[in-house]
Amino acid sequence: MARTPSNMLDLGTKAPDFTLPNTTDEKVYSFSDVHGAKGTVVMFICNHCPYVMHVFDGIASLANDYMEQGFGFVAISSNDVENYPDDSPELMKKTAKEQGFNFPYLYDESQDVAKAYDAACTPDFYLFDAERALVYRGQMDNSRPGNDVPVTGKDLRTALDALLAGTPIDSLQKPSLGCNIKWKVS
Repeated sequence: MARTPSNMLDLGTKAPDFTLPNTTDEKVYSFSDVHGAKGTVVMFICNHCPYVMHVFDGIASLANDYMEQGFGFVAISSNDVENYPDDSPELMKKTAKEQGFNFPYLYDESQDVAKAYDAACTPDFYLFDAERALVYRGQMDNSRPGNDVPVTGKDLRTALDALLAGTPIDSLQKPSLGCNIKWKVS
């Protein structure tokens, strides 16, 4: 397994907008459609990456815990499906259902959204505040496949809790690690 770290987009960056199809209900969503009153979590994931598969339950649990507190959640897959057919929109829909995702799982066929967010790996997590400013980016927690650390979502939960409480979020943040986004070859 290759280990690619997050690029760590600058804190304070305004959330890039997008308009992407949702694989679960076949509607089109923009950032405004998924934005929560308290903030928004944008996740770059895919179906086949072992790092993502390792945290699937944690992602669903995190979303369930914080959506009811006013946060919006969205997952985006930007992988090249021609060379990685396990990440096709049809299989994204199946994965979302199997994992119990209660948030949109969007398909970024052009890969423009991943580029706008400077996403590098799956999973890659971004937390934007109510004004759409980036306040956290990086790992969900220290758990990785095979390291025997439980998936808790500690780092992302700490940032979400601080945003809820109106307290500062530590700017010392750890990059996520995962498989590289499968870029299309021109």
